[in-house]
Amino acid sequence: MLRNRIHAGLAAIIALAVLSAAPAAAQDFSAFKPGPVFQTFGAVAKVDEAAALPADAAFKVLFDTSVQADDAKINRTLDSAARFINMHVAGGVPESRVKVAVVIHGKAAFDLLNGAAFAARMEGKPNASEAPLAELLAHGVQVFLCGQTATVYGIKRADLVPGVEIALSAMTADALLQQQGYTLNPF
Repeated sequence: MLRNRIHAGLAAIIALAVLSAAPAAAQDFSAFKPGPVFQTFGAVAKVDEAAALPADAAFKVLFDTSVQADDAKINRTLDSAARFINMHVAGGVPESRVKVAVVIHGKAAFDLLNGAAFAARMEGKPNASEAPLAELLAHGVQVFLCGQTATVYGIKRADLVPGVEIALSAMTADALLQQQGYTLNPF
């Protein structure tokens, strides 16, 4: 009797696991496209049902991460920053009113390295985040590396993609940006 209840319980758990995994397998990202600002990354989907953004909408948003990119992929937070810009410009907000800052610390610091410095530390591999990072910087995105992290990993300014700034710490950069009106994006 107890054995039957255990088997029934296990069967229910397995069925629940299968059912809850099914929606993830059925996700359709075909509607996501890059642009209008960043043409090769930062893909977004048009949402016809979304409420219109206010005509005077303006954003000052801060992204923060310590998570390094997976091999041969752009750092997810850098891609999210591009998505944020693409999404809101596509929604009618002028690019000049979408201010974005990114604060990087921990192992994500390696994603800010220029090609030579990255290859020297990562067994000759190319930095998939280098070109997108340069494009973000060219569009006015501020990118800060935690100085404490830079010290721990021996990263010098010359190792970084040009335009990346070194802050005293990630905590300092986050606090100063928030004092300037940036809101921390939790995604």
